[in-house]
Amino acid sequence: MAETAESEERVEVVEDHRRRAPATLGFAVVTVSDSRTAETDTGGHAAAERIETAGHRVAARLLVRDEAAAIRAAVEELLAAPGVDVLVLTGGTGVSPRDVTVEAVSPLFEKPLPGFGELFRMLSHRQVGSAAMLSRAAAGVAAGRAIFLLPGSPKGVVLALDELILPEAGHLVSQARRGRGGAAVGP
Repeated sequence: MAETAESEERVEVVEDHRRRAPATLGFAVVTVSDSRTAETDTGGHAAAERIETAGHRVAARLLVRDEAAAIRAAVEELLAAPGVDVLVLTGGTGVSPRDVTVEAVSPLFEKPLPGFGELFRMLSHRQVGSAAMLSRAAAGVAAGRAIFLLPGSPKGVVLALDELILPEAGHLVSQARRGRGGAAVGP
């Protein structure tokens, strides 16, 4: 009985945090690719559509080459930009030699979120089977902002946004900003 009461109390605390979290966030969508253009960026288009459908803003949209220095510079610029609460990077999370998004961005994480990658790969396994282990999807917090590193596949982007990112983004950002001097969230 006591175990059930404790479990219900933990659920209520999480739900209370979600209720107090901002309803609207500013997202930056960054596509990492040597071959995509603004017109052929299906992963970035899928991300922007899902974000806006969920009632959030796309505050920035970038296309960056598969080069570690360019990726890191774009992320650092967005971390300093007002109105950006969440960064979603698509592409460069696989295992080919050109996939350097994780190496470029993860050193910026003040707090890595290993559970994101674990959950993403578990959910991906349902769609693509054992190929899910090839994904190095990752997430972390830096400068009071959430950063998600996703595959470039539109199906992977939609899965991550719908199942993991959008349901928790407000809660995550509000927790990441606790004690940071009241950093603004949202517009």
